[in-house]
Amino acid sequence: MNIKKIKTVSFQGIEGANSHLACKKLFPKANIIPSETFEEVFDNVKTNKSGIGLIPVENSVAGRVAEIHNLMHKTSLKIVGEYFMKIELHLLGVKRVKIKDLSIVKSHIHALSQCRKFIKKNKLKMVVSADTALAAKEINENNDPKESAIASKLASQIYNLKILKKNVEDSSYNITRFILLQKRKAKVYSSKGKILTSLIFAVNNVPAALHKALGCFAINNVNMTKLESYVNKTFKSAEFYVDLEGDINDFNVKAALKEIKEYTRFVRILGTYYADKFRK
Repeated sequence: MNIKKIKTVSFQGIEGANSHLACKKLFPKANIIPSETFEEVFDNVKTNKSGIGLIPVENSVAGRVAEIHNLMHKTSLKIVGEYFMKIELHLLGVKRVKIKDLSIVKSHIHALSQCRKFIKKNKLKMVVSADTALAAKEINENNDPKESAIASKLASQIYNLKILKKNVEDSSYNITRFILLQKRKAKVYSSKGKILTSLIFAVNNVPAALHKALGCFAINNVNMTKLESYVNKTFKSAEFYVDLEGDINDFNVKAALKEIKEYTRFVRILGTYYADKFRK
């Protein structure tokens, strides 16, 4: 993926969201398109409104974004890259207000969960917003000195709010992983960097099916960097999301994927792409 050739990028949220900030950092010259939902991001890429979609999939504090699994299960889009970004959450309010005067804090549910200690210490009532930046926008519009938002520095600049307290997150190690989606799969070469492959599979509903399926990777010396389970709509058998090291054309990966078919109902490759430098 040539970042310089990407002209349009879609993200979920409004201007000032952490996903917006990630787009600006990764694609500084691209036209960035806000989207109301994750599904709209997918649709923008499918219909060529955007050349690429940037989606958060997990956070080191709040965990995974479960909604993405269902979308990835049914989309034809391919994962073509990943990006890790340190999340810095700040307490924002209107001008001339002090923290002791606040009674309400608004933000996305994940951001609120990442700042529990600060919120509890200051006895603030949590109000969930659809987005961190939307919370900041609401504070600007309401102009209520008792209300605050937890959002990014970018949001404070866009919505003309004062940073009352920097870095209110519970953990300084607060990292979000984003995936990049395109219509066509990425071209990768092992000589240019570490390669990852993402896939989903569903095991047969029989004893030891998962054990045997995972054994296919172990026997062929394929290292998994991520394994997550999801219950499907019928609750009869689990589906699994896997990130593994290697290209699907590598001999050992190809062998593992061939063998795993014996123990699964389906295996679907989501994409092969270069690992972000953060992993080094």
